[in-house]
Amino acid sequence: MVTTISDGLVPWPAEYVERYVRAGYWAGRSLGELLRQAADRTPDAFALIDPAAGVRLRHAELAERADAAAARLRALGLRAGDRILVQLPNGWEFVVLTMACLRAGVVPVMALPAHRRGELSHLARHAEVAAIAVPDRLGDFDHQKLAHQLAGEPGGPRHVLVAGDQLITGSVDLRALCAPSEHPDDDRVASAGAPPASGEVAVFLLSGGTTGLPKLIARTHDDYAYNARASAELCRLRADSVYLVSLPAGHNFPLACPGILGTLLAGGRVVMLPSPEPARAFATIAAEGVTHTAVVPAVAGRWLEYCAGQGVGQGADRGAGQGAGQGADRGRRSEQVRTLRVLQVGGARIADELARRVRPVLDATLQQVFGMAEGLLNYTRLDDPEQVICGTQGRPLCPDDEVRLVDELGRDVPDGEAGSLLTRGPYTPRGYYRATEHNARAFTPDGWYRSGDICRRTPEGYLIVEGRDKDMINRGGENVSAEEVENLAYRVPGVRQVAAVGMPDPELGERVCLYVVPRPGAEVTLAEIRQEMAAAEVARFKWPEHLITVAELPVTKVGKIDKKALRADLATRSRAAPESTRRPIR
Repeated sequence: MVTTISDGLVPWPAEYVERYVRAGYWAGRSLGELLRQAADRTPDAFALIDPAAGVRLRHAELAERADAAAARLRALGLRAGDRILVQLPNGWEFVVLTMACLRAGVVPVMALPAHRRGELSHLARHAEVAAIAVPDRLGDFDHQKLAHQLAGEPGGPRHVLVAGDQLITGSVDLRALCAPSEHPDDDRVASAGAPPASGEVAVFLLSGGTTGLPKLIARTHDDYAYNARASAELCRLRADSVYLVSLPAGHNFPLACPGILGTLLAGGRVVMLPSPEPARAFATIAAEGVTHTAVVPAVAGRWLEYCAGQGVGQGADRGAGQGAGQGADRGRRSEQVRTLRVLQVGGARIADELARRVRPVLDATLQQVFGMAEGLLNYTRLDDPEQVICGTQGRPLCPDDEVRLVDELGRDVPDGEAGSLLTRGPYTPRGYYRATEHNARAFTPDGWYRSGDICRRTPEGYLIVEGRDKDMINRGGENVSAEEVENLAYRVPGVRQVAAVGMPDPELGERVCLYVVPRPGAEVTLAEIRQEMAAAEVARFKWPEHLITVAELPVTKVGKIDKKALRADLATRSRAAPESTRRPIR
């Protein structure tokens, strides 16, 4: 029997609900209603551009397609409160389907294109999804085939919606489902007739939790609408703003910080791009007049190198005339990004040195964003002094965001000292979905979320991120659970003991490194570990990229593996080893 969403939720206490409503944070309207109202204000302005597909939709057209898709979801038998697992790449179909769900009260569970059977099967079971939406293929992976395999599992999704040209028997054509309607007025009336209540779940986001497979974060229409709307206001998004989405759209950052939803609520234009590869991204910025975009530090670094022309024309056989060509190339690239006003960087802390290069190289304002799908968002303001923009990770979005930094005994630390971040507020839920045991660890009895981040706070209220106290590896903005990696590594017969830690990396921030103690007489290789990860069908970004074999692992005084000591050992090895021997296997 499928449970209702309300059975697995942890509600905000009544006094906080009253406070947030009274303060105007919660508007009492569903996200679908608010998006439709925004479309009505600027119906003829462009809302959604997908250059790869050749799709250009105005606000009125996007809203009509969303209502048509909502009607077709209902025709499939999906009802308000049903869940749909969404694993789509960055394309127009993602936006139309998401808006359709928000209009129909169907709740999207935002998976990532990199997820495989291990993650998707867990999410489908845990959320009890009625449908799954996937591309036919991405690269060499057959997402459609996997989706039908999931549908064949007990309690699996009833419907497989596929975006692509190669549909197989049993698939529902997602592009046809998102096509224009012959009866747009009727579709609008049907959607408007029974909108979801503003306190109901709008979307499920995924945690980067430390205990293996991701937890579900239930974001309501009230809290997520505020998340997107307030972010758009802070980032100065207007009807003439153009927001480029090149990070995976199912992430909270490009979805609602301010992202797709914030841009559409502001009446602006969203441009979808499959990846942030510099040449294509810069060409798109130039062609569409992009004003705002969001990237992770690794992407920011690649963009800065590309714009500066590093590596172009280098080599022993470079001719005398190539230096001038390189300068011209740099000028062309700078011209491509002349419309870009704001470059948001988040997902991990950007190095101060890299941050300081953004304005002189891109002639855009850097905005550091430190946040979490669980709620709290911190932004540097666009008019902050340069030392604040480059040297901090921002301050809270909302006046009623509560933030504490505490020591190991739970005592508040003074400004300037490092402490573990606790938070609660009008867009920070009070617990994960159907996760009672985990919630007891992740949340205090009075509702503070233990983020696991170690931060310092300036007297002005800005946060500086120092690291994590949870066992997480942040690989290019993707959180990897060390415990999950270790559990899979233990499947290799020759492994007696294992510990996964983050290996510092100038491009991605961290890569997954394994310390392994082999069983007597055994030899463990990185290839064996990666083969086991492949067999478990987990996302490739979780695969270890470096392996260190040791006779024993260091332990703390209470007998736990001392990962602090392992990270220190990694730092020592990195300094001592030549660059060629430190490069991980890709």
